[in-house]
Amino acid sequence: MNVDAIDLKILKYLQGNARLSNQELAELVNLSTSACHRRVKILESSGIIEKYQAKVNYEKLGIKIEAIVEIKLAQLTEDDHKFFLSQINDFDEVINAYIITGDSNYVLHVATKDLNSFSQFIINKLNKIKGIVSINSKIILDKVIQKHVF
Repeated sequence: MNVDAIDLKILKYLQGNARLSNQELAELVNLSTSACHRRVKILESSGIIEKYQAKVNYEKLGIKIEAIVEIKLAQLTEDDHKFFLSQINDFDEVINAYIITGDSNYVLHVATKDLNSFSQFIINKLNKIKGIVSINSKIILDKVIQKHVF
């Protein structure tokens, strides 16, 4: 699919607020409502727009600690990776997980209620996963830039 400047504008506005009405979106990108609707449907059917979701304010839910946790596995076989992923998938504290390059194999974005909960997560959950040789965590102090791709 060829994506043009108008499609990129549509994506930008929907990333900022996926609850925009079609009429509001059409006005923002200078299209008729029918043309805008047609473009959004094409972006959805082509898979460029995968889903719409709510952005949750963790702090208002009582989650005070967010951290980046780097994990290094002892072995890098496919079974080791599958085992690790099956373990962390069950942890509510893990918001996102990424396979990365460099000294570590994974980076986890973790959120917990407080420092004690974070400590218990590291000690009683991550430390008990077979095959981990190192855990390096960094607590997020503040989110200073959050951008959309377009």
